[in-house]
Amino acid sequence: MKSKVTVSKDFIVSKVDPRIYGSFVEHMGRCVYEGIYEPGHTNSDSKGFREDVKALVSELNVPLIRYPGGNFLSGYNWEDGVGEVSQRPKRLDLAWRTVETNEIGIHEFMGWAKTVNAEVNMAVNLGTRGVDAARNLVEYCNFAGDSEWSNLRRKNGQAEPFKIKTWCLGNEMDGPWQIGHKTAEEYGRLAEETAKAMKLVDDSIELVVCGSSNSKMPTFASWEAEVLEHAYEHVDYLSLHQYYGNHENNIENYLAQSIDMDRYIKSVAAICDYIKAKKRSDKQLNLSFDEWNIWYHSNEKDESNEPWQVAPHILEDVYNFEDALVLGCMLITLVKNADRVKIACLAQLVNVIAPIMTEKEGPAWKQTIFYPFMQLSTFGRGNVLLPQIDCPSYATDQFAEVPYLESVIIHNEEASELVIFAVNRSLDESLTLSVDARDFTDLTVVEFSQMAGFDIKEVNTKEKQAVKPSISNDYQITENTLEAVLAPLSWNVIRCKVK
Repeated sequence: MKSKVTVSKDFIVSKVDPRIYGSFVEHMGRCVYEGIYEPGHTNSDSKGFREDVKALVSELNVPLIRYPGGNFLSGYNWEDGVGEVSQRPKRLDLAWRTVETNEIGIHEFMGWAKTVNAEVNMAVNLGTRGVDAARNLVEYCNFAGDSEWSNLRRKNGQAEPFKIKTWCLGNEMDGPWQIGHKTAEEYGRLAEETAKAMKLVDDSIELVVCGSSNSKMPTFASWEAEVLEHAYEHVDYLSLHQYYGNHENNIENYLAQSIDMDRYIKSVAAICDYIKAKKRSDKQLNLSFDEWNIWYHSNEKDESNEPWQVAPHILEDVYNFEDALVLGCMLITLVKNADRVKIACLAQLVNVIAPIMTEKEGPAWKQTIFYPFMQLSTFGRGNVLLPQIDCPSYATDQFAEVPYLESVIIHNEEASELVIFAVNRSLDESLTLSVDARDFTDLTVVEFSQMAGFDIKEVNTKEKQAVKPSISNDYQITENTLEAVLAPLSWNVIRCKVK
């Protein structure tokens, strides 16, 4: 089976915004407590943060982390997480029916994020709270002058402002499960007024307004349009959330879910452009896909945790090889839409539907989905090229046409590299990928990394890292054309030096 891709350095979709490789830490389950933070662990630093987790997060190369939620956000009082730790209140978290100790708050998390070279995408509670708490939080975090809240920040040990750039206006406010759930009219008005107040405190910040919590919501599209009728001129990004899973145990259809993701992105961009036209605006609103991942394994189990625990085991999906392939397809889809998707947050980072797992008082290890994410976040920097693709396809009950090849090619001018990311969706046939890179000279392969040949249900454990990339030499170069053989059911990264 053969496929051909033609690219030119002059035909560019967009430069990749590094924040597209963001992640998400919510005060949920064991993401924070027993995840990034475990005082007393033999591998923890003086502040209680696990060094082995920090090393893995640094390897993932995550530039932005959304915090502190999530559903947790809609009942959270940010003031509970500042000041002397021993004096902080324990609260009932109604979102996950757990106890929040507030040992980790703004100062602790901002300090941890700095150690892993990540900025924080801070979220404000628009469920049980509103304009006042949000503007006070911006003042606390970002104001350099003499004021009540900035002085409290200094008293709590942070002399200089945190200078947080990106802020989320609530979380999934269309969802009936949300504490403080609102109609589009109610939320649109609140988001507009909150945005105005926050930017009066600091006009350099960027704001993300809530879109639908997934594309299957009955209010999808009408929610986005009505919210943007109010908030369009005061915000910078519209959020998207979506999770995928192999619920029918049909791998061919599962591998095609990135097509659904692509349709969702293009639909939401179209809604933004409709409101732009309706308002006769010159402003283009971009997208923040700030929750996305594979999430279905933990739904198969009886989550019988007793309520009101601290850091219970919640949504600890164990990912297999087919999940890594699908996540690779989803990452490629996000990057292919880099002209509109500027921020994306893999939900979540540790233990809770995450690429990194930990054991209490034990090791930390990489799940199968760790590798595609790490490789794209590391090597997927530069200009996304607009390709011409010729590739055979197959059909499923959900999708009439599914290309066997899912691919994106990025030109990293700084590194003088052309990087090809590709998934072969075929269950049993190799796919010869021919890349015509006619504008590039002196094409040489630096590395051809491939994940292939595993049982589709194989997983990684603390004892054995079975599913991981290996080196392939199954390629050849003729003038400016690269031919590489992509094994059946494979994730591939080909890095080429170019002039």
